[in-house]
Amino acid sequence: MEGNEPVRAHQGGKRRRKRMLTTLAVGTLLAVPAMSAATPAGTASTANAKASAAPKSPKPTVVLVHGAFADSSSWDAVTARLQRQGYPVIGVANPLRGLADDSAYVSSVLDTVPGPVVLVGHSYGGAVITDAAVGHPQVKALVYIAAFAPDQGESGLAILAKYPGSSLPPALTVRPFPGGQDAYVNPADFRQVFAADVPAGKTRLMAAGQRPVALAALQQPSSAPAWKTLPAWFLVAGADHAIPPAAEQAMALRAGSHTEVIPTASHAVLVSHPGATARLIETAARATS
Repeated sequence: MEGNEPVRAHQGGKRRRKRMLTTLAVGTLLAVPAMSAATPAGTASTANAKASAAPKSPKPTVVLVHGAFADSSSWDAVTARLQRQGYPVIGVANPLRGLADDSAYVSSVLDTVPGPVVLVGHSYGGAVITDAAVGHPQVKALVYIAAFAPDQGESGLAILAKYPGSSLPPALTVRPFPGGQDAYVNPADFRQVFAADVPAGKTRLMAAGQRPVALAALQQPSSAPAWKTLPAWFLVAGADHAIPPAAEQAMALRAGSHTEVIPTASHAVLVSHPGATARLIETAARATS
């Protein structure tokens, strides 16, 4: 019995070594496909990381400046369309206190906007963007929507005097405030003067909620105009009773604007024709990006 023990021990050692070799072989065979499978996945992850890191050209920020007798909500339908197309939009609360102060305020907003900007103004807001854009190289285009685009030394009231036909001056109601006078459009005249192609119910709300403009804002002369150095687009409202269409056409021509005309549009063209307004802004954005 004792003589057979070394033989059994030797055979047991051989069996253990064989099991170890088999285990190592199986482990190696299992590891190879795992490594092969991991390689394409790793390559794909690297490719995805590179793709996500690739620089993208952002769309410009559209900065909207409302005019007198309105607020930023007048841009709501335009804003919705631009946002659906992926444009960042800022509707600036134009103070309507004076051209120099209002332009300085909009300029301070532009200071905070990184990247390219398309600057848009309606009505008196056009005079504001004309001054505010100066000194801001990120502003790539100006878009005037039935707006004033004054030259240096011109005021809004001076332009209305030069091109007769506006129903606005006789429709104004003036109320004093500490330090000046505010002008409102008489609610009874609001639709005819401001928004003749907007439903009557909506114009009653617009008239009731209108923001007045200080008379001084319409009387102050403009400084050096940005449209002399920046490309401009102009939407002419062909049935405008606030700023005569002839005045809009003349200012658009003087600024070398890309001009579109909507013959039946009122001064509130951004409310009655938000699609056409948004498309013109997008055209300016694409042309200058």
